[in-house]
Amino acid sequence: MTTKRHEQVGLTDAQVLDMYYYMLLARKIDERQWLLNRAGKVPFVISCQGQEAAQVGAAFAMEKDRDFLCPYYRDLGLVLVFGQTARDCMLSAFAKAEDPNSGGRQMPGHFGGKKYNILTGSSPVTTQVPHAVGMALAGRMKQEDFVVYASFGEGSSNQGDFHEGANFAGVHKLPVIFFCENNKYAISVPLKKQLACESVADRAIGYGFPGVSVDGNDPIEVYRVMKEAVERARSGQGPTLIEAVMYRLVPHSSDDDDRVYRTREEVEEAKKKDPLIVFAEYLREIGLLDEHKEADMLARVQLEVDEATEYAENAPYPTPESTMTYVYGE
Repeated sequence: MTTKRHEQVGLTDAQVLDMYYYMLLARKIDERQWLLNRAGKVPFVISCQGQEAAQVGAAFAMEKDRDFLCPYYRDLGLVLVFGQTARDCMLSAFAKAEDPNSGGRQMPGHFGGKKYNILTGSSPVTTQVPHAVGMALAGRMKQEDFVVYASFGEGSSNQGDFHEGANFAGVHKLPVIFFCENNKYAISVPLKKQLACESVADRAIGYGFPGVSVDGNDPIEVYRVMKEAVERARSGQGPTLIEAVMYRLVPHSSDDDDRVYRTREEVEEAKKKDPLIVFAEYLREIGLLDEHKEADMLARVQLEVDEATEYAENAPYPTPESTMTYVYGE
């Protein structure tokens, strides 16, 4: 009998089944958006495939009505746990007026929403890091007790915004979690051409707080590391840098051809460690998932995605008269 690793980190049976549900939902939404893109119905897809375990594991370690997210464009699994729905995601993909992120005005992957505690993102990469640090400082000044999560790819950890934000947060011991989703490629640039140090986590020492590298394909281990970081932040000990190591299973975006910079053999090898497959195997081994339960969950997810797609496709676009709404404080 396989050890119930999730119990050792404080997760219940129901919670790990919920984790799998959110990972599966994120994957099926993402796959549907690719099909819609290839059919010419949605203009652009930027994918979460291969990164769901890290996103969902991290989200479960936070309190969604208390903490705040400053996500990056691949964080579909993360925002689903914080309350966004399949319908919200499809409305965004189709750029419809009901899109909760921007009313159909921003590109897909620009997650945001006051009711979800998600700060809206900008298109330049890494701008969410100084925003997160500023939110954490504001929370301290107002004596409010919340943690701010900022995620980014390993390519973003080379940007000035990351280093400035990390330094400020380290100096002032702010309650921020810097969460790097290291998927091995900054668009087409492989990791070995991005870093001179061993890992992104190594950079934390320069800012005076812990850096931890974790298997991003394992949601339980990500939850454990993230939970410790959240507790450090809440107790006033300051930030933590977490580097979740995973692999992007599809091209950078629907406009990218990854065949020009990585081999099919490399991608196929990575698919053997697909977090959805590996986590489902764990749940089967401990008796929480069987063929019947898996089929029921897949049918539930498929129904959510189908209904969301149909609703969003038939929903109205934003009107020309609404172009300036929310731009100047309206």
